[in-house]
Amino acid sequence: MSRPTTPPGPTRPDSLGAPDMTDDASVAAFARTLDEAARSSATTGLLTADVPDLTLDAAYRVQRAGIARRLARGETVIGAKMGFTSRAKMAQMGIDDVIWGLLTDAMQVEDGATLDTSALIHPRIEPEIAFLIGEPLSGRVSPAAAVRAVAGIAVAYEVIDSRYADFRFTLPDVVADNASACAFGIGPWHAPDRVAGENLGMVMEVDGRTVATGSSAAILGNPVRSLAAAARLAEGAGSPLRPGDIVLAGAATAAVPLTPGAHVRVVAAELGRVEVTTR
Repeated sequence: MSRPTTPPGPTRPDSLGAPDMTDDASVAAFARTLDEAARSSATTGLLTADVPDLTLDAAYRVQRAGIARRLARGETVIGAKMGFTSRAKMAQMGIDDVIWGLLTDAMQVEDGATLDTSALIHPRIEPEIAFLIGEPLSGRVSPAAAVRAVAGIAVAYEVIDSRYADFRFTLPDVVADNASACAFGIGPWHAPDRVAGENLGMVMEVDGRTVATGSSAAILGNPVRSLAAAARLAEGAGSPLRPGDIVLAGAATAAVPLTPGAHVRVVAAELGRVEVTTR
């Protein structure tokens, strides 16, 4: 993926006092607000409260500027996460397409490791399917063509954590907030030609108690459709998926609140398990 440059300095309001989202400085100011909220474990107001007509294009510019701040601190982009891959969630949000955010190496938690939740705002965890990219992938491709670029498939989890109060936001707000990306973990990789990933039973347990069950079919009917969508969005962003990148295809169930002192295990048929303990 391309590495965005460090965004410019403070915002410059337009003549009416509202930020001008065609101005790089205003984009950078919003990115700074979201980034500082995450780093200080504090919620912030909706961007659309200041810019009611915030467009998706402008929201993605804020997202990239926020990632640029992380890169400036030494992080590296290692893939992408897909959002709103549930038809029910799309209907709830009044949209007909998925969104994406970027993953950095600082977000990845080793399988079985401990995640410190003390710096998070209101984290939630959800079971996912992950793909490991084996060949460059971008553009409008069929799911079959997308899967040919895959080197591995794995069970995964994602921890999401909105910077907005009560996890409430509009579509542009969540896009600007890097699609609520926070942390993720991945189980063992499997050869994609040995696993039919379109309808894998999935279970998420917290402290040995089942809290969510579902199927990978909840991810756009087949998670490889989400992968194909990632390729399309990658082209639009000028950031082709590269060998070694990880794509989180989306959640197989609703997210569950994540509390300190919990042990979470996600199991997927044919793919094994991935685990994390919180503190």
